Amino acid sequence: MANTQKQTRDLIEGKPALIVIDIQKSTFIDDSEERSIANMPGYKDRMLAARALVDAAHDAAIPVIFIQEVHRPDLVDFGRELDGDEDIHCLDGDPRTAIAKEEMGFRPGDYAVPKRRYSAFFGTDLEILLRGLQVDTLILCGGLTDVCVHYTFVDGHQSDYFCRVVEDCVGGSSVEAHEASLRAMEYLQTGAVRSRDSVIEAMKRSQGG
Repeated sequence: MANTQKQTRDLIEGKPALIVIDIQKSTFIDDSEERSIANMPGYKDRMLAARALVDAAHDAAIPVIFIQEVHRPDLVDFGRELDGDEDIHCLDGDPRTAIAKEEMGFRPGDYAVPKRRYSAFFGTDLEILLRGLQVDTLILCGGLTDVCVHYTFVDGHQSDYFCRVVEDCVGGSSVEAHEASLRAMEYLQTGAVRSRDSVIEAMKRSQGG
């Protein structure tokens, strides 16, 4: 039975933070047709589009948190990650693993959180950081929509954060997987899926919460 008593929520409830998930150098320096992780058409352009979110967050004094997937070169921390479609990727020391700081406008005062698993919450200090910043709303961009973005969204949802995903600033392993994950996130929180323009406008109104 559908929920007939849905609450209308603002795009930003309380204090927001922008969570930039796995926008790393590989997107901009690896043009191989065969990549260790499949990307939907237009993926690079979607990551570049996220720069406007970062700039708007900076202008509004909203915390920007960059999430970086990174694995030890001896592969000891991959766990079951290589049992599926993904090949070895994001090795520590590989230039492709670095956060795309220049492309994304990383500034002193931004935060970087490394992770070993898909969710930015799993085995990291993200929760401690969010509590210290007194964040209520997570605004997610980056990739992959159907993997790291989706699983971070779910953990944020289950930790009672208001979660928003910027649909034109995330990219999936395929168009079908991208669209299915957006629907799944919208199912968890009505109004979760938002456009870049609407998020930037909300950031301007927020001015840091």
